[in-house]
Amino acid sequence: MHVILCEPEIPPNTGNVIRLCANAGATLHLVKPLGFDLDERNVRRAGLDYHELAQVRVHASFEACRGALGAVRILAIETGGSRPYTDVRYRADDALLFGSETRGLRREVLALIEPDNVLRIPMLPGNRSLNLSNATALVLYEAWRQLGFAGA
Repeated sequence: MHVILCEPEIPPNTGNVIRLCANAGATLHLVKPLGFDLDERNVRRAGLDYHELAQVRVHASFEACRGALGAVRILAIETGGSRPYTDVRYRADDALLFGSETRGLRREVLALIEPDNVLRIPMLPGNRSLNLSNATALVLYEAWRQLGFAGA
């Protein structure tokens, strides 16, 4: 599977997702601009020694990332999604797309995703969103669970 963080801003979140992807066998794609330098101490601390175990690719834009991924299905996770992330039958080559911590996904990026492929994480009314690394963990592990925890 693939995880795409589009314009992440907070170093410890990205470090946590590096560790998550290393443990779940997913490739992490980071889409610029990043709100930090990947060598930043907070990214290294959160990722611990997992940075060497994770496959991390950096892309200049979302369009460049899409081009590198080819014909995979991209599932965007966004608060305004049309259906819960648990209602999807995940495939091994799916790409899970998450936006920045403060803005979510830009409209231009969302416009490139099929409306039925924009998913949401159910929450209580009046709440804005979950932490980026927590949201990524929920969805990635649900997808991996459906795939029988392949490779574990």
